[in-house]
Amino acid sequence: MNLKINTATVLGAGAMGAGIAQVTAQAGISTRLFDIQEEYALAGLAKIEGMLDRGVSRGKVSLEQRAAVLAKLQPCWDLELALEAADLVIEAVPERLDLKLEIFAQVSGLVKTETIIATNTSSISITKLAQAVQNPARFLGLHFFNPPPFMPLLEVVYGQETSQETLDSALALSVRLGKEAIVVRDSPGFASSRLGVAIGLEAIRMLEEGVASAADIDKAMELGYRFPMGPLKLTDLIGIDVRLDIATYLDANLPGDRFQIPELMRTMVAEGKFGKKTGQGFYTWVDGEAVS
Repeated sequence: MNLKINTATVLGAGAMGAGIAQVTAQAGISTRLFDIQEEYALAGLAKIEGMLDRGVSRGKVSLEQRAAVLAKLQPCWDLELALEAADLVIEAVPERLDLKLEIFAQVSGLVKTETIIATNTSSISITKLAQAVQNPARFLGLHFFNPPPFMPLLEVVYGQETSQETLDSALALSVRLGKEAIVVRDSPGFASSRLGVAIGLEAIRMLEEGVASAADIDKAMELGYRFPMGPLKLTDLIGIDVRLDIATYLDANLPGDRFQIPELMRTMVAEGKFGKKTGQGFYTWVDGEAVS
């Protein structure tokens, strides 16, 4: 029997958390968007409002649809209140193992015993994270892609202790959310990040070596291999700092030097050049668009 999900809580109101909350609210699920401070939670809600407003201006979202989504959303900065009666919890905080373990230890003691607890991690072991969860059979990965309201893929990752019932519930949820699910066994980087980061790191090494410009490296993959976006522009969009964290984890947990970090990547992060969110990365970003 799949768990009926009526109420969801998203932990972390950044770009990914806000996007995931928008997706669940659009599916008619009452959603609480939590962050540790009021200003962060309200900023996450503002991100969703902005996304919906752009949809209205482009004729993609009606005013009625906008109102219906916002009616399903509640920003929260009190964890116990945010988790009250939740059927599903999705964590979307920074890619730090210690932070995630601390959060899951708190969360699993505050929710119902049958509540599904999920992580949006793109690389960290589901089995390792499950060690902090009471009843780890209800724990799994739900890896959304940026921006969650528009990207059709949902990577459903099961750990060693994830139950079949939990997996079945997650797959039923993916249909409700309008996502195309793939099922992946817990392994560093899963399927998407392992492949995506490998290509991205090689593109950075090529740029570092002067093989071609960022634009031409990206164009090679867009026109030659039908990638919808080149690997360097995608890294800018995801965040070079985020990709560095993922690559560091993969380098430490997979054999060989496939995920060795290019020095250019370390330098850019040290200089605060994270990509689109800072306006400077492999491209210069103005008003949300790459201009060079």
